[in-house]
Amino acid sequence: MSISPRVTATVFRVVAVIEALTWIGLLGGMYVKYLGSGSEAGVHLFGPLHGGAFMAYVAVTLVTAFHLRWRPWPTLVALAASVPPLGTLAADWWLHRSGRMTPRNRDEGRTPEPVA
Repeated sequence: MSISPRVTATVFRVVAVIEALTWIGLLGGMYVKYLGSGSEAGVHLFGPLHGGAFMAYVAVTLVTAFHLRWRPWPTLVALAASVPPLGTLAADWWLHRSGRMTPRNRDEGRTPEPVA
């Protein structure tokens, strides 16, 4: 069974958004812990959630890069985007806008031979 490129792109987008949202939650938890009431509840909740989302994003990025035949640069940019807060959203936007969320053709750049 083959997974369509559209499903791959959708899974990538969903995981990128989840990773960004858990980053926001973790930042909010750290704000409350260090600058607010001192409660660690937000960090205890969003820390593991963000860790799992981060690992899922890395795995999905590598699978997507393989499935859609990305070159090294887009793959490295997508992976590096997981470090700054909301970077995965920017990477998702760039990858979609640059056409990298559609499969690359192995024969790209070759001119088709005419049918006789």
